[in-house]
Amino acid sequence: MTPAELSSALRDALTAAVAAGELSLDPADVPADVRVERPKNRDHGDWATSVALQLAKRAGRPPREVADVVRARLLEVPGVRAVDVAGPGFLNVTLEAAAAGELARTVVEAGERFGAAATPTGERVNLEFVSANPTGPIHLGGTRWAAVGDSLARILTAAGAEVTREYYFNDHGAQIDRFARSLLARAHGEPAPEDGYGGDYVGEIADAVLARVPDLLQRPRDEQQEVFRREGVDLMFTEIKQSLAEFGVQFDVYFHEDSLHASGAVQRAVDKLRELGRIYDADGAVWLRTSDFGDDKDRVVIKSDGNPAYISGDLAYYLDKRERGFDRAVIMLGADHHGYIGRMMAMCAAFGDEPGRNLEILIGQMVNLVKDGAPVRMSKRAGTVVTMEDLVEAVGVDAARYSLVRSSADTAIDVDLDLLVKRSNDNPVFYVQYAHARTSNVAVNAAAAGVRREDAFDPALLVEETESLLLAALAEFPAVVARAGELREPHRVARYLEELAGRYHKFYDACRITPRAEEEVQDVHRTRLWLNDATRQVLANGLGLLGVSAPERM
Repeated sequence: MTPAELSSALRDALTAAVAAGELSLDPADVPADVRVERPKNRDHGDWATSVALQLAKRAGRPPREVADVVRARLLEVPGVRAVDVAGPGFLNVTLEAAAAGELARTVVEAGERFGAAATPTGERVNLEFVSANPTGPIHLGGTRWAAVGDSLARILTAAGAEVTREYYFNDHGAQIDRFARSLLARAHGEPAPEDGYGGDYVGEIADAVLARVPDLLQRPRDEQQEVFRREGVDLMFTEIKQSLAEFGVQFDVYFHEDSLHASGAVQRAVDKLRELGRIYDADGAVWLRTSDFGDDKDRVVIKSDGNPAYISGDLAYYLDKRERGFDRAVIMLGADHHGYIGRMMAMCAAFGDEPGRNLEILIGQMVNLVKDGAPVRMSKRAGTVVTMEDLVEAVGVDAARYSLVRSSADTAIDVDLDLLVKRSNDNPVFYVQYAHARTSNVAVNAAAAGVRREDAFDPALLVEETESLLLAALAEFPAVVARAGELREPHRVARYLEELAGRYHKFYDACRITPRAEEEVQDVHRTRLWLNDATRQVLANGLGLLGVSAPERM
């Protein structure tokens, strides 16, 4: 019996009790999804639910009385061995061994689908992440967002949403001008502008532009700068996309900021907000009434000189996403953008949308690299920052992605390069991948010993404590995926995999799947092979959600 099946049984018990007059509840009050959780104390059973406490007030009865009604009906469900009412009204459920063990076959037969939502939610999500300016290689902050954002996209898809990965390509504004001037200066052997960009990559891009346009330095200086701007941005962005692809991250849409201004999208956004009464004119400028929606002040949209203010692009871009049919726009920003949230949410409300639902903003904190106990502060190529390429070169894609996604994105982290190259259980990515490789090796050895899944499956034989604990961990995977998507926290999947790996290693140490030399193959060996292979499947599914490989040997 899976947690979903137990949840359904609890709902059926509540519905039947209401229909029989045992509980005075409106049928609509019965929750569509009764939440079940693993009790912290294994002696309290396999699963626990607080549904009686949730419904007691509406039922007009003490929680324990509601729990007693549900208990009586739940005891009639096949596969349920015991139901206890504990504390103020918790229900602790213990399953028959066969019912609990049946999960192993459920997982194996579901394969890659196990952990994913049974039906699509129909929700369309636009997930914008990385969006690094094309003025240099992706730094560590952007690398973290690449790992977290891509993992979140995979998790939301598994949870039933239709997800579009989007990269906002900033090719409009002062930073691009500074980049062009930096390329121009480097090509002429001049010092970088005071507000320009340094690092060896600037010279590499400048040389590449000159290779594309050999006569460029013979042209007028202003024309040179424009060519460096156009070609340099194109080369830099091509390099960024290549780095992301090598990191396992692909985007569905690359949206050019410049197109918002060229297409008239900014003016359309202003016109729509004016129709809604959110725009006013003052001091020769066009203003948005963001203070009406929680911002600390109103914001200038079009400056008095006729040029658009920075927020004008945000207005046009958000409206464009909504007009493309997205129910949610989720944007990932760095820690330096924290003060930006208020005006963005006010903008969302000004369009008549719901902040936090139609627009979500996730803030990520800094990443520090540590080697030999000391911070790694400088990249040879980028000059002042450590880049995605530096991290991948040091530890590889799998370790880089896993290390960046295994902690909550809103906390700063130190990534220990020495730890991530160790082939030991102290290295979390090795620990999880090794568990998967071990399940694969066990399956190979079992086949050589004549242990075949198809010959038998008797879940009632899975009675050892390590087997029960492993089954319990496997059962939690769908809920972990759903919760990680709901809270936008991919690290929950990584931490779950580490716990699952630990449960598997203990099972491996305690329970033989291949018989000893003098033993015959028995049904318990075959049934344990089902459990081994179920674990392999869940480890692979979980690693896949993080964009990390599941090796069969290490």
